[in-house]
Amino acid sequence: MNYSNIAQEILAAIGGKENINAAAHCATRLRLVLNNEETIDQSKLDEMDVVKGTFSTGGQYQIILGSGTVNEVYKEFAKLTGQSEMSTKDVSSAGSKKLNPLQRFVKMLSDIFVPIIPAIVAGGLLMGLNNLLTAKDFFIEGQSLIEAYPNMADLAALINTFANAAFVFLPILIGFSATQRFGGNPYLGAALGMLMVHPDLLNGYGYADAMAKGEVPIWKIFGFEIEKVGYQGSVLPVLVSSFILAKIETFLRRRVPSFLDNLVTPLLSIFITGVLTFIFVGPITRSAGNLLTDGLVWLYDTTGFIGGALFGLLYAPIVITGMHHSFIAVETQLLADMAKTGGSFIFPIAAMSNIAQGAATIAVLLLVRDAKIKGTASAAGISALLGITEPAMFGVNLKLKYPFIGAISGAAAGSAFISLFKVKAIALGAAGLPGIISIKPGTITFYILGMAITFAVAFLVTIVLGKRDSRKQAFGNKGTREQKAS
Repeated sequence: MNYSNIAQEILAAIGGKENINAAAHCATRLRLVLNNEETIDQSKLDEMDVVKGTFSTGGQYQIILGSGTVNEVYKEFAKLTGQSEMSTKDVSSAGSKKLNPLQRFVKMLSDIFVPIIPAIVAGGLLMGLNNLLTAKDFFIEGQSLIEAYPNMADLAALINTFANAAFVFLPILIGFSATQRFGGNPYLGAALGMLMVHPDLLNGYGYADAMAKGEVPIWKIFGFEIEKVGYQGSVLPVLVSSFILAKIETFLRRRVPSFLDNLVTPLLSIFITGVLTFIFVGPITRSAGNLLTDGLVWLYDTTGFIGGALFGLLYAPIVITGMHHSFIAVETQLLADMAKTGGSFIFPIAAMSNIAQGAATIAVLLLVRDAKIKGTASAAGISALLGITEPAMFGVNLKLKYPFIGAISGAAAGSAFISLFKVKAIALGAAGLPGIISIKPGTITFYILGMAITFAVAFLVTIVLGKRDSRKQAFGNKGTREQKAS
């Protein structure tokens, strides 16, 4: 490839270097913040063989070039534009200035929770492994593996301890990430999280029972009573407390003399935030979090397969807006409170949506003759089945329109089926074929059947719509030829 020519063509198509505010690249995409996206010559980009697809999200215009290619194109692109080396985080920050308040809120949640996903995924998958060892009738009729092989009991106990760690100490992870996002010292945020799960406190998971028995421990300070209760597995309390901590720290650093800053600022920041957390923030946000969790569980249990179908139908359109990033916070709470929720119903539905996008893209591969679309569809379809849908959705399905309709139809059908059988996930992971390991034992068979239904419906609807679309185009071309002849 002539990477210099490719960079020049892309630059011309997006309106020249004067239209570029910021630029970077990730593993497969050129990520740009443009001053005016209306000046883009979309048809010119679509004609380029190297461009696998384009989409706009989060204030960024992203051009899919593929692994390896994007690195070389970016080097030439940077030379032409005079852009200094920027990280995707820098570009993301520049793009966020173009977002509305709701989009900024969603991006904030994404910035906080995306970095801690690996820890949650690891814990959840280990929990799934423990469930496989302890589930009755899964491998052996009437017995679990540890009942059949008692020498495996300690292994299951070890795995269970490893699995629970990320959720028991979740406030530490969130405290670090959230405080950093809000502009504070992340290590103070981690210290705040440690304070909220200190072993001297009543374990948060036992709070409801202790309250029912009237045995909640308290501090008595100057006539005030403060509950000595931890926040294990909580999300909302530590989010709000981290925000308060970051703002208090920032306020103090601007006013405390520099020679006292390292002593006074951390001390007052932690002490003031800690007191506010246990008196006001914690109790209020704990109740709000419980209401949110209970409301979601009630909605899922009440609406059943109809609600599942609707959520599956709308999931891909939600992804287009970027709003799906807000689900990470909700899923984290559902997984942390698994004893009550049974797991996350969002992950399986997301998996159905991804499978549907992949099935529709593979159907396109069989329908179209355009070599460029075929090349994109072949790789993008497999990628979507494995949980990465951006190339399929933006590079093929939305561009042709009818595959997207087929995909959301398949997602609705599969989501309705798995909702009917209460399929839930006990971990986050790749929402697609590999997601089987994240599913709660006892419902894995229904998850597999749901994927099969999703794939079949999305594939067949796309084939039907594609052939109808081809007939319309053929009829239109015939009419045009007849008009020209007359």
